[in-house]
Amino acid sequence: MRRRVGTILILILLIIVGSYIRNEVFGPPHQKNKAVDNVKKVADIAEMKNGDLIFQTSVSRQSKAIQQATHSKYSHCGIVYKDGADYFVYEAIEPVRLTPLKEWIARGAEGHFAIRRLKDAEKVLTPSVLNKMRIVGDRFKGKHYDLYFDWTDDRIYCSELIWKVYKEATGLELGKLAQLKDFDLSSVAVKEKMKERYGSKIPMNETVISPESIYNSELLETVKLN
Repeated sequence: MRRRVGTILILILLIIVGSYIRNEVFGPPHQKNKAVDNVKKVADIAEMKNGDLIFQTSVSRQSKAIQQATHSKYSHCGIVYKDGADYFVYEAIEPVRLTPLKEWIARGAEGHFAIRRLKDAEKVLTPSVLNKMRIVGDRFKGKHYDLYFDWTDDRIYCSELIWKVYKEATGLELGKLAQLKDFDLSSVAVKEKMKERYGSKIPMNETVISPESIYNSELLETVKLN
């Protein structure tokens, strides 16, 4: 009887934690539905290529803090992959997984997104390199989203996933690594989120890569804005 009660309590705890992480990363369900309703145009797949990077403004609870801390419009990102005739986004959410492209676009604020691509993608992203990217990325599949932005592989966040996959598979560093103390931590939204996550022990020297840093990489060019 005690074992059964203990099991039930653990399941309840997992549901509560999972719900919290989903709200942090996705936003409340009504916001997601609103985003789906506001999609006006889905990406022209003729403009998409394997290995492209896609960015959006998330409607998650943490999005405002990320935008203010990084001075960026975009707060979420992923890697575009083609599987047969369909396109997916490999992303670090809860958990790390492949998401159908249309679903990924619909989840962002008003369905807006941006596509960035390596300037010499045709030379770098050969079939063998793209295959290596998938193999590297598969190591993270199913892992939990990292709410604390640690530079470990135990849990992982969106821009960290992109940076590590590209670094290991191509040798390229997309964006400059920074430390938490390098960001603008002065706004109320950022201070509240930092206190909620870390209490009084903020890891100021933690290595971090932001969506903004990857987006502004000199190695990339914009191929689509919607």
